[in-house]
Amino acid sequence: MTNNIKPYLFLVLCGCSLVMLSFGYRAGFGLFMEPLSDARGWGREVLATAFAVQNLVWGVCALLAGGVADRYGPSRVLYAGVIFYGFGMWGMALSTNGLEVLSTAGLLVGAGIAGTSFGIVLPALVKVVPKDKQGWVLGVGTAAGSFGQFAIVPLIQMLISYVGWYQSLQFLSLSTVLMLGFILPLARTEPAGGIEKGDVSFSLVKVASDALKVPSYLLLVFGFYVCGFHLAFITVHMPVYLADIGFSASVGAVSISVIGLFNIFGAYYAGIFSDRAQMSRILVIIYVARAIVISLFLILPKSIVSVLVFSALIGLLWLATVPPTSGLVAKFFGTRYMTYLYGIVFFSHQVGSFTGVWLGGELYQRFGNYDGVWIAGILLGFMAALLHFYIDEQSYEYKISTTIS
Repeated sequence: MTNNIKPYLFLVLCGCSLVMLSFGYRAGFGLFMEPLSDARGWGREVLATAFAVQNLVWGVCALLAGGVADRYGPSRVLYAGVIFYGFGMWGMALSTNGLEVLSTAGLLVGAGIAGTSFGIVLPALVKVVPKDKQGWVLGVGTAAGSFGQFAIVPLIQMLISYVGWYQSLQFLSLSTVLMLGFILPLARTEPAGGIEKGDVSFSLVKVASDALKVPSYLLLVFGFYVCGFHLAFITVHMPVYLADIGFSASVGAVSISVIGLFNIFGAYYAGIFSDRAQMSRILVIIYVARAIVISLFLILPKSIVSVLVFSALIGLLWLATVPPTSGLVAKFFGTRYMTYLYGIVFFSHQVGSFTGVWLGGELYQRFGNYDGVWIAGILLGFMAALLHFYIDEQSYEYKISTTIS
């Protein structure tokens, strides 16, 4: 650890703790698919739709929250996110029909995740560390989310096994209070008056319009859709997919946990490499590798070993896309509007997440398997690699300079 990062280490730890809890809760929702659906007498498509809406709401709210965070600082968004998250999980436990679970697990939890996860926390950390450590902090912050997935998902499975899904959701809801303590240090770094006086006239619509005229930024936006498709489909449907082919519920939990464990390393080193190599080329490699790993998983016989190997390999690639993707946004346009402009990219990610989760539920109800979604994931992986191959890495900050007075 170099000396120029030590003054910011506590802030980085607080931000990482926030992301760890937020992503850890979110990664465990797939474990509730079977017990909650069985208890309420729902088909699998009910919760799949709610979780799909959750991802879409996450994307929409992340975009809006990014604008608020850029104008007023991230703490207000983070506090609101904790409130939505807590009430959403409590309401999810109480839901007795499709509309109620759509409102709680979908709308409230989606807004809660948007206000407490990568899209808000990572840009806040990037703004307080030296420029030569931005890739590092993006990798560390992303790895923290993966550690949450690794550590918290097995705990959620244990809770469900010992006290049931209902009490587990209530406990998780109450535990969001822990997140409040990690927001305070970040709040103290914000200027008292929000954005600088000279920036009051900026228009987020104009910023977005100018940025979306940059072809490389558009390619990044479309490419991140594929990342969302992969992650959300596997997170929500992997446990029930494994149960369908004869594995126990604990194997599904272990699979998601192993993905989180190996992504700690994948995300961390993706951040380091983002400071040293072309970020667009890193993304090409990641998406091609994902397509190959999924293909092999479908072709090879299923066993505990093959499930664990797949989980480990896909884990290395899981959130490894986040440091180079967010790093490219910062490289293109600087950090002034990074939260908002990354929010646009992330919205595309969440549209992909919605598609992956929803399509998984729909195709399963129609055909009784997930084969079509796995194949779509392979084709999309190769498509994303092609899109990122044509990204031109340079600064385009001058293209939105007219909006900064």
